[in-house]
Amino acid sequence: MTAPQRRETGTDQLLVEVTDAVALLTFNNPAKRNAMSVEMRTALPGALAALQDDPAVRVVVCTGAGGKAFVSGADISEFGERRTAPDARAEYDRTWAAIDRAWKGLDKPVIAMIRGFCIGGGLLTALQADIRIATEDSQFGVPAARLGLGYGFGGVTALTTLVGPAVTAEILFSARRYGAAEALAVGLVNRVVPADRLEAEVMSLATTITQNAPLTVAAAKVAIRAAGQPSDRRDLSRVTEMVEACFQSDDYREGQRAFAEKRPPTFLGK
Repeated sequence: MTAPQRRETGTDQLLVEVTDAVALLTFNNPAKRNAMSVEMRTALPGALAALQDDPAVRVVVCTGAGGKAFVSGADISEFGERRTAPDARAEYDRTWAAIDRAWKGLDKPVIAMIRGFCIGGGLLTALQADIRIATEDSQFGVPAARLGLGYGFGGVTALTTLVGPAVTAEILFSARRYGAAEALAVGLVNRVVPADRLEAEVMSLATTITQNAPLTVAAAKVAIRAAGQPSDRRDLSRVTEMVEACFQSDDYREGQRAFAEKRPPTFLGK
């Protein structure tokens, strides 16, 4: 394993380190259980765009610092200033829209490594990942109905796509917290593991993905994303182009050679 390489994000509340083709993106506000501060929201779009453009990165793992929370939601102390007046709310919503666009622009696989609280905006952040792995002590929920704020259509859509309208209704109407076992049962997470196994499980999966053909993985991610959209919004031409690029790639030929020679393939993403 090579030494981690730090990437600059513009704030200590959002950390990025790259080790052996895996980028670890850490929400670093443990004093507030990694509540999504204005500094995090401002830095996140640029950090995600940089990871998309970085050829050294094949997988992104997201996590929270401190061991008590992935992201505990938006920073409620900012609500009076940033989520009350219409103009302030509009700016707040524009910031989240920029974050959403940045996540959608990331074609590399994303794994959410979740321990502790994954609440509100934290759950919305985890839903941006392709795969979610959580510890047994993790908790999930959307407290909007207890705070009196409106939960945006993008979040409702993401939840409904993942767990269906009935489960989404219970999550949003009740505003209650779901334990890890229940989150697994309704499909919020892929798997639940003991806390002392979380990092090993996540990094093992991430390493496995880095060893596969990057163009194939990216094409699969774009196709999966398209499959979850209404038929009139699917960019199937892009899916077709990316699938064809796989067949035209050096990696496709390398995969065939490696199979014939009974050795692991070495994929270069071209």
